[in-house]
Amino acid sequence: MPVTVAVLGRPNVGKSSLFNRLVGRRIALVDDTPGVTRDRKEGFQSYGGRRIRFIDTAGLEEAAPTTLAGRMTASSEAALQEADLALFVVDARAGLTPSDRAFAEWLRRAPVPVLLVANKAEGKGGATAAMEAYELGLGDPVAVSAEHGEGFGGLIGAILERLPEADAEEDEHDPDRPLRLAIIGRPNAGKSTLLNTLLGEERMITGPEPGLTRDAVSVEFRDAEGRVRVVDTAGLRKKARVEEKLEKMSTGASIEALRDCEVAVLVVDALLGMDEQDLRIARLAEREGRAVVVAFNKWDAVEDRSATRRRLDDVLMASLAQSKGVAVVPMSAATGKGVEKLMPAVRKTYAFWNKRVPTGALNRWFEGALSRHPTPLVEGKRIKLRYATQTKARPPTLLVFGTRAEQLPEDYRRYLVNSFRDVFDLPGVPIRLQARGTTNPYADKDED
Repeated sequence: MPVTVAVLGRPNVGKSSLFNRLVGRRIALVDDTPGVTRDRKEGFQSYGGRRIRFIDTAGLEEAAPTTLAGRMTASSEAALQEADLALFVVDARAGLTPSDRAFAEWLRRAPVPVLLVANKAEGKGGATAAMEAYELGLGDPVAVSAEHGEGFGGLIGAILERLPEADAEEDEHDPDRPLRLAIIGRPNAGKSTLLNTLLGEERMITGPEPGLTRDAVSVEFRDAEGRVRVVDTAGLRKKARVEEKLEKMSTGASIEALRDCEVAVLVVDALLGMDEQDLRIARLAEREGRAVVVAFNKWDAVEDRSATRRRLDDVLMASLAQSKGVAVVPMSAATGKGVEKLMPAVRKTYAFWNKRVPTGALNRWFEGALSRHPTPLVEGKRIKLRYATQTKARPPTLLVFGTRAEQLPEDYRRYLVNSFRDVFDLPGVPIRLQARGTTNPYADKDED
């Protein structure tokens, strides 16, 4: 397993910029607004032959435990408990604050080594400004500028010096590759509560305030079949409502997480039902070729369950043609009731998404589909389809060849897709169909 390094500090000292530099890509949202990061975010990078898991945390603030700031601090404290090394980041440009001193005193009692990082120490005066951090009693500060990339060679060296010895059995090329899962949905549908329930810990900050999750936050756990890497995304709103800069950045991170996943769990508030915004999110998952499972959350609070479920099934049947037969799991993320059925549904849908059909079975299906419903006439001429092949899985993708195949009408394409889905039992996953016309191989040859 990789060693873990937690990045800690009060809000707006540049923790997320530092984290992005350390993992070598822009994972965490970065903005001048204090408190952009609200949940712990993970990234992996190798240095000196060591695989390191970095955790970007919410800002440390002195606040009551029941407040948002208090819950953010509790989340950062939990990250420290997982860490092999803590990076305590201060702002060299702004100088030390009472909060810096209070949290430094707390970190001196921590059971893990602490490396003091003086950020925003760029230019000639940067090193001098960083010297003030000696007052915190945490040893030599490492002066860096996350924004400009200065001082990172020294920082990496200092990190490697303080990490525990590598486990001889540590295997960087783990064949147990995790299933990549994204939790998507409208704000306040219960996505973060669901992730906490799956993990069995208060990993994500939750509360009645909508939009608490701003980043797409990645974390790993194990279910009965193996590793799962799950991303809890910020709620996707209608574009007209995405007004603030931070929300635009959050929406971009959510869409990126959706593109990177294999299965998307769409969390729907059962008390509100599935509205147009939920359908937009599901269609986005379809468009990206991702398998979808619907988590019908807050089911314990629904009074007329039969009518509510019928309405949901009607909406799904009418509006999600590309994910016909999508799995629906009624559940309560808050109480945990029904959540145990979610991962088996995800694993089953994932298997459909990965399915490859043997060539013989595919040919028999194709011949039968053509005989049951012959191809149409286009401009008075019959489209002649000759054969089909499955070019890939993830999602299942078919390529059909024939004379004028590229002119195949949309309704006939839908017929072939639905027939393929029914015959080979592929509910809940998008199926791609591409058509290619045959050409005369001698048409472009020079005559002898």
